Amino acid sequence: MIVKQQAYRVLRVLFPSLVALSFATAAHAQGTMDFSGAQTLMGTFKTFAMYAGAVICLGGLIFAGIRMMSGRFQDAIPGLFGALFGAGVLGWGAGWIGSLTGQSM
Repeated sequence: MIVKQQAYRVLRVLFPSLVALSFATAAHAQGTMDFSGAQTLMGTFKTFAMYAGAVICLGGLIFAGIRMMSGRFQDAIPGLFGALFGAGVLGWGAGWIGSLTGQSM
């Protein structure tokens, strides 16, 4: 009980100093931020979205095709939705990332 009270007292005394130090650190870092690599980074994200969408779409189609060939059409429905999701990632994901950076598709 006494240790808990002492810990609370130390935290109560140090809290204003920690808040002031965090604001001072953020204010100091304000002039040092560099966003020159943001265009390259977003281009990497766009490329990843395109590849990920293609892999998801192809995987869903293969899954659905195997299920349909075995005659279990009802089990193929999740694979078709997966292929549809992959197509959405491929189209809208890359387009959305490209619109954020102003890159042409």
